[in-house]
Amino acid sequence: MSAPVFPQDQSRSSPAAGGRPAIPLSDRILVVRLSAMGDVIHAMPAIAALRNAKPGIKVGWLIEERWAELLCSRPSEYAASRSPLKPLADWVHVANFKTWRRELLAQDTWREIRALRREVKNMQYDLALDLQGALRSALAARATGAKIRIGSSQPREGPASMFYTRPVDPRGTHVVDQGLAIVSAVARQELLYAEPPFPLDPTAECWADQFGGTVSGKPLAILNPGAGWGAKCWPAESFGVVARALAERGIAVVVNHGPGEEALAEAVRESSGQIACPVKCSITELIALTRRASLFVGGDTGPMHLAAALRVPVVALFGPTRPDRNGPYGTRSVVLRNPESVDNTTHTDRPDEGLVSIDPQAVIAAADQLRGEDRG
Repeated sequence: MSAPVFPQDQSRSSPAAGGRPAIPLSDRILVVRLSAMGDVIHAMPAIAALRNAKPGIKVGWLIEERWAELLCSRPSEYAASRSPLKPLADWVHVANFKTWRRELLAQDTWREIRALRREVKNMQYDLALDLQGALRSALAARATGAKIRIGSSQPREGPASMFYTRPVDPRGTHVVDQGLAIVSAVARQELLYAEPPFPLDPTAECWADQFGGTVSGKPLAILNPGAGWGAKCWPAESFGVVARALAERGIAVVVNHGPGEEALAEAVRESSGQIACPVKCSITELIALTRRASLFVGGDTGPMHLAAALRVPVVALFGPTRPDRNGPYGTRSVVLRNPESVDNTTHTDRPDEGLVSIDPQAVIAAADQLRGEDRG
């Protein structure tokens, strides 16, 4: 098994990559990164770096409503001035593509689409920046009315590039580096990784403090057994073994789970001998709870990337996805991946044999390594 660590000071690409003409500087930019949780988090450092380099720029963000809490903790603040509740974007525009696709013929769907389009066009963005590279995100960027539309010259979905006025070569292997390369072209200077700011909501912070009081001041470890699809999941029984070992070391263990993952979290609790405590919370609450964690253990999924962005030490368990592209970034980490795992992004639920075979003792050793570095 390999255990690479992805530091935050990896090399960056040149904003002049490809020899294309420089992109005109714009005062008002719309970021289009609709989903999902980990992908939105991967895009945030580039926008944080842009804000640092060009503090006068105003930034809007078009995002799926279910992920909007990564940018703004309260809907009432979407159009308000930047604040701790909304520290990165000046304006947040929310879409409901998942619902709209399911109810495409409903009148409410088209009314919501028209209202969102008016809202965005009225902002008169000079430039739309598609950091998703999908056909729907490229079409959304075009619908904004922005004259300049920037995206990767090698988008996730090839047809998306037809809707960009200025394609940019995505240099680098990790998606965070690729985002930095694209946004560097917009800034017209090389941007380095900047730690992304997440909403700081007093209500959620109070909840997290109260939760912390229930574990008697012990260090907190978050286990996350769920993932976007089944092949990325490590067995619940293995998480249970890790939970027991961490508890023996004086660490309080919680199991984060999202909607539909209740049975999985319960399986971890049972396999841990009732030691691991399942916690279901909102994204805003998860941000607050993760800020207080001393360790995160989980696979290639949004909460893992949140922990990394918040500089929580991470033990990452990889199977069908590539850690050099999607591994934890910006924090101390140990990535475990069996050489037998094969790259596969087909979203299959069939277990990845290499991932399943990772020994819990290797995970415990990685956790001990990271905790030892903390004490050292």
